[in-house]
Amino acid sequence: MVKVIDYQLKENAKTKMSYSVLVLQGEPEVLISKSSQKPYISARRTSIPCALDETSARALIGSELEGSIERVACTPFEVKLATGKKVKISTAFQFIPAELASEKEVAQ
Repeated sequence: MVKVIDYQLKENAKTKMSYSVLVLQGEPEVLISKSSQKPYISARRTSIPCALDETSARALIGSELEGSIERVACTPFEVKLATGKKVKISTAFQFIPAELASEKEVAQ
């Protein structure tokens, strides 16, 4: 299960047209820091496009959707960290509805 935690209005960089997204957050999970080797808690987040009007979309905040947020391969891109270091990213988090996850398991 994932929870809808926010609604955002974004702008397409090429067309300058605005569109709506719902921000989703998965279950909290314990991770181990690569630098300190100490545990910390985090939760995966992603956004999905939304065709609802703002009032309807905002009403979904706090509700849960069946599915999970999974790390998937994507077109590589660079991100500049606060330290100034550039990092190449080739994965992203994506919402996988429960129906698609079960179809994937059956196909394997």
